[in-house]
Amino acid sequence: MKRIAVWAIIPMLMLGATGCTLKATIKQTTDTTSNVTGTTSGRTWFNEDGLLNPEHKLIAFATFNQANVEQDLARGQGEYVTSLGTLMGLPKDRQAAFHTKAQGAFQTLMTSDQQARLQQLRMLAH
Repeated sequence: MKRIAVWAIIPMLMLGATGCTLKATIKQTTDTTSNVTGTTSGRTWFNEDGLLNPEHKLIAFATFNQANVEQDLARGQGEYVTSLGTLMGLPKDRQAAFHTKAQGAFQTLMTSDQQARLQQLRMLAH
């Protein structure tokens, strides 16, 4: 019985003897990650609450859902193309016209890079 207690206490003592190094290591890691993402991207994508900044939502959505967005653009309808319109600030009454324009420009949209594609979609929305 004493042997079990000793083997349970020794690891606890070892952890206690190290002080706050685990906490410090975690803080250093998260600080480094924050510094890297803040400095390498050239801009901050997330606010202090960890939420994506509004100006980057369209890029993130289109990039993450690229295959689904392309399918909806080709059909001229669907939840992904509707979400694109919403992220661009289109009111509901202009969504149908946007879908039609986007479908008509599908070939052009698919031949351009991601940034150019988003710029073209923004032009179609207006």
